[in-house]
Amino acid sequence: MATTGTAMPAPVFHPTVWGDYFIKFVPEQLQVSDEKMAERINHLKEEVIGMFQACKNAVDKMNLVDVVQRIGIDHHFEEQIATALTSIYSTEFNSSSLHEVALRFRLLRQQGFWVSADEFEKFKNEDGSFISGITNDPKGLLSLYNAAHLLTHDEEILEDAILFSRQHLELIRSSLKSPLAEQVGRALEIPLPRTLKREETISFIPEYSIQDQTYSPVILELAKLDFNLLQHLHQKELKEISQWWKELSGEIGLDYVRDRIVECYFWSYTVHYEQENARARMILARLFLLTSLLDDTYDVHATLEEARELNKAIERWDDNDVSLLPEYLKEFFVKVISNFREFEDELESHEKYRNVYNIKGFQTLSKYYLQEAEWFHHGYTPSFKDQVNVSVITAGGQVLSIGLLVGMGHEATKEAFEWATGDTDAIWACGQVSRFMDDMSAFKNGRNNMDVASSVECYMKERNVPSEVALATISSFVEDAWKTINQAPFKYPTLLPVVQRVTSLAKSMTLLFLDKRDAYTYSKDFKTTLESHFVRHIPL
Repeated sequence: MATTGTAMPAPVFHPTVWGDYFIKFVPEQLQVSDEKMAERINHLKEEVIGMFQACKNAVDKMNLVDVVQRIGIDHHFEEQIATALTSIYSTEFNSSSLHEVALRFRLLRQQGFWVSADEFEKFKNEDGSFISGITNDPKGLLSLYNAAHLLTHDEEILEDAILFSRQHLELIRSSLKSPLAEQVGRALEIPLPRTLKREETISFIPEYSIQDQTYSPVILELAKLDFNLLQHLHQKELKEISQWWKELSGEIGLDYVRDRIVECYFWSYTVHYEQENARARMILARLFLLTSLLDDTYDVHATLEEARELNKAIERWDDNDVSLLPEYLKEFFVKVISNFREFEDELESHEKYRNVYNIKGFQTLSKYYLQEAEWFHHGYTPSFKDQVNVSVITAGGQVLSIGLLVGMGHEATKEAFEWATGDTDAIWACGQVSRFMDDMSAFKNGRNNMDVASSVECYMKERNVPSEVALATISSFVEDAWKTINQAPFKYPTLLPVVQRVTSLAKSMTLLFLDKRDAYTYSKDFKTTLESHFVRHIPL
């Protein structure tokens, strides 16, 4: 393909499925006002704190922590959860219950407490196989399956546990009663440690009232009120950011891009859903959209010469220096600069250094997008290694890991920014999950005619293997990346809150690219999911 000249016709992305919905949105009036809900929430929180204090043994503490996390109110009880798990970790635990052993393992590992996989040896025969008797314990099997997905590298016992529990859960799934049947179904699609917290909350709230003896009406009422109150905040933010995007898109007029502001907000919300993270959430949502616009410009519209000039402008970062850009990119570039200025304006004086890292991340992304454009316009298929070294960056894991820090509170330290921008294994692994799941989806659905060769195609060509082999191998690379992500809480203990947010980015990819779909680009089928988060309140 020629390296200069008129841009190729843009592929047609379907228009937004939302239109002006959130701009015109009027929340349904609930029986209780936001003020009354907040007042009642504060009262219920005190009751739940009392429940933590009343727990006398490890099993009671574990059950309470598990319920509070899955039902979505754990952000109110971080101190109590940390105290409970520290106590559980430091207390000798002897149980013959597979469920209890697996639950303890999962809760502690998720919180950065190292627990050896040898804990499961008691459920194995001398030959290394699992005891057949546990196949009659569906709750225990499910707990084992979920716990085992927190495996790190070289933990063969947990690899075996996943295969064993999955096989038997699939066999007994149709005979299970509610809600265990639904929980098994969800886990077989996406294991609990890879499930977005808010997704599990939406499923778990209606299930909780038919739980066993752990049920508490106080917890259920708190969860419903908290979800609805937060949803009202998210609806107001969606109105604001939809208006921002309407004005921005009107000014830059890039009709070839994916119009996905609600989906960008959802992506940000999966990382930061709490009230106190409103600033971080809104900055990250806008950054998601700006990176998406940059991606579409390089991928589907710009000639190679235009791509080179755009990257030069982004490297110089001077909105007065746009003379070499074509008209359609001048306004876009100026708006990118102004939005990053607005990010900085939202920061306190002692936080403004954060935006330097943010800009650097965006500049790095642009440079790697340009490399992909060079390959495409010259008809070059890189080696698998070279392709991955570039495309893991263009998957956005690093720029978004930096971006999610920008608006955060005290956890966003200089150490955290250095970690996010450095050659960090966990950040790279997050990018691998994004890239490989995206590429497998693109291979299944057909990539657009201006995309560079994907990791799947490069692997097939380099190894001379059929698509089935390449897809299976790439899928195994996703599993390896998750092992690296699972190792991060133990490798970077002082950065645990940040590691957990970055892990949420990887979890969001698992949902959006489930079954090799692309719910961002082809978002029509994802609308129902978004409605459950942002439109439909939970009946009180």
